[in-house]
Parts: sequence; structure tokens; C-alpha cells
Amino acid sequence: MRSIGGATRWSSHPLGRRSVLAGVAAGGAAALTGCARGDSTAVEPGTTSLANDNATWDQGYVAAGRELKKLTGHSLRPLSNPSPTSYRQVTQISLQTTKASDMIKWASGYFLKSLARTGELSDLSTVWADYERRGWITPQTREAMSYRGSVYGIPLYESYYVLFYNTAVFRKHGLRAPGTWEEMLHNAEVLKKAGVIPFVATQNGNWPAYEWFQELVSKVDPDFYTRLTSGKALYTDPQARKALQIWQDFMRKGWMTAADFDQNNGPAALKAGRVGMFLHGSWQSQGIAATGMKPGVDFDAFVMPPVQSSTRRSVITESGVLAVPRKAASHEAAMANAANWLDPKVQKVWTDFLQDASANPRSRPGNPVIAGLKDQALREHWTLLPRYGESGPPNLIQGNTDDLGSFMTGASSPESTLRSMAGRAAEEWAAWERDEA
Repeated sequence: MRSIGGATRWSSHPLGRRSVLAGVAAGGAAALTGCARGDSTAVEPGTTSLANDNATWDQGYVAAGRELKKLTGHSLRPLSNPSPTSYRQVTQISLQTTKASDMIKWASGYFLKSLARTGELSDLSTVWADYERRGWITPQTREAMSYRGSVYGIPLYESYYVLFYNTAVFRKHGLRAPGTWEEMLHNAEVLKKAGVIPFVATQNGNWPAYEWFQELVSKVDPDFYTRLTSGKALYTDPQARKALQIWQDFMRKGWMTAADFDQNNGPAALKAGRVGMFLHGSWQSQGIAATGMKPGVDFDAFVMPPVQSSTRRSVITESGVLAVPRKAASHEAAMANAANWLDPKVQKVWTDFLQDASANPRSRPGNPVIAGLKDQALREHWTLLPRYGESGPPNLIQGNTDDLGSFMTGASSPESTLRSMAGRAAEEWAAWERDEA
């Protein structure tokens, strides 16, 4: 998983000024040393340090940094912490000290808002305004990067949640990428009769439990999904009940993998034809290609169609962020790199490495599968919806993800699951508002 609050479990308390300062007071500052791969956060002329929690991306950061240096005079120097939990703690603490890195990788939405409200991130609103003027950013993504009207993050990438499929398996059974809900159900029926499990679905690792929830709710009613994830609708409303009833029906028909399926085995299962469709972030294209399957030839992808054909098309979108600590040692250089991150020349190198898409609508992905989806989304004006994992107070998302995992194992019914989620939502949205007051 790519972003904080994704594959790993997040803190049991929302991040705020009090919790961060308490961590420092408790002596957590000692954790600032010896936790990251690479050099220290000390100033190195011609570079900006980038703290992150994914060392497998270091090569990509370095390559993108070479392009940035041509524009700003400053490359990227990744500092990777192999433990996501440690990374979160160290980052929160370091923001209060002179040990802050020049830039940090973080999650969007409420994880970014939680960090921004400490007052230790730089305001990037002028950078964002320049991106909009150049046409290098989609305005509707601003909210996920903002807190109280100001921007504090620049999109690191832009992934869509899609259903990958093995083109040879589809050809063998006379199937095609579905354009309607009915066509997708037909594909599932055909695959099931042929002994192929139609869909990958799992709660293994915790966070994947909300993948099908966000998909089905948004495909039942994208406007309801927006209201639900902003605390303005109830989990017990008819749209949410309909989504879980569809989900339960899929499981009862044997259309989904076991709840404990290891999603890391998804690419291999797709290649072997054991599963028909694999719902995941478009960043998984890199993992599928690693099995030897060629994008656009051996595998392709589609975005789940709406349940009702009259409903407008939407896509769940995920993006990590780049943020600049207020106390960054090379603050001016970091701001310059943030202001040029979405330059098409930088994004070309970066997205070619990721095999995924850029948040810059003018940057065409090199991966033909992702490029085709991006083109379709822009051409048809799809509504971009934030991933569930970043769409509410962290305590709310974690607790509700646990409830969805229980539902997937059969330990709870759709009704009891939604009642539990609704009760938690009332409490956690109220707590968030109290903290904001």
C-alpha cells in the first residue's frame, strides 16, 4: 500500500497539536535518530531531503529529482523509514524541532488535515493557484489537500480504483470490459460457471475491507458517498443498505475470494486465471506487470460502472501528498521543488517509474492501461471521489474498517454493521468538531 493510513494501521487517536506535543514531552524525540535510510536531515546544498515510508520508491524519487534539479537547482534526497508506524511518530515529532526534513510524504484528506492543524506545515496555496493557472491540477482535488481553506499538500500521484482483468481469460470466455452494471454481473456469472472466482475481495491486512464498501456505495449513488464521507448522511440510509445487500449477495453466490485471501497473491492469481477481476488501486499495475504480464496486452482494467445507468460515472481516487514542514532546514529549496513537482517533465519520469498516473491532467501516463483510463475519465468528465481511507476522522475510518472486516467474515449482518458504523460516525464527527472549535 502506498499511503499512510492504508496498508498499515493508523494511530488510535487523531493527530493534533496536543498529541504531538505530548509525544515530544514524553521523550519521543529520541526516536529522531537512526530511523531512516540515507543521510540525515542536515542541509546538503543542491538537494532537498524527502522523508517517506516506502524505500522501494527511492529510485523513482531520485530520477524525478534529477528533473527537478534542471528546473530548481535542487534534487531529491530520499530518507526512507522502513516502519510506517515509526515513520508517522518520527514525522509528527520532528515537525516540532529543527530536525524536520525539507519535504515529507503523507496521506491526503483527514490525515493531512490532522497534521496541518498542528501549525507546523507550510501553506502551499500560492503554489496550488499557479498549478491551476497552468492547468496542471484538477480543482476538485483541492479539498483533500486543504485545511481551513489553505492548501498544505501537493499530490504525489493519482491512482484510480479499478478492476484489473486477464485479457486472455476474458477472450476465452467471450467476455469484454463491461460498460454497464448488467454486463459486469454477466461476466461474473460466466466466470463462476467456468470455475473462476469472479472477484478478489479481502479484509486481510485490515484496510482492504473498505475497498468494496467505497466502490459499491459510490456506484449506487456518488452524491450520497460524498455526503456520507463528510458526515452529512447516515450509514443506515437506504443507499448504504443497498450497497451492503449487493455485497452480501456477491459473497453468497461465491463470487468473491475468501475474506482471508492474501491480496499480495492477487497478481499471480490473476495471471493464472484463478480470479477474474481484481479490484485495487491502479498502482497495482506495477505489481501485475512484475509477474511478466504486459499492460494493454496481457492485462487491462476498467472502472466499475454505476448500478443504475442513469447515474453519472465516478471513480474512487487516491493520492498521497508532498508537504513542506514550516521549519524545514532548506525551506526555500523545498518550496521551489513543491512548486515544480507537477511539471510534465518531472511527472513523465515519476509516473513511468510508478506505472501509474499523475495528478497533472496534462501528463499522459506511459502505461497504456492507465493512460486509457485517464483519457476516458477526462473525456467523459467522471466525478473524482476521495478514497474512503482518508475521508473522515482517523478513529472513525479505523473503527468502521474493522466493522467491514467483520461483515466480510460473516460475523455481522449488513444491518448490525451499518448501525455500528452509524453510531461511531456520530461520536467521531462530534469529536472532530470539538477539536476544531
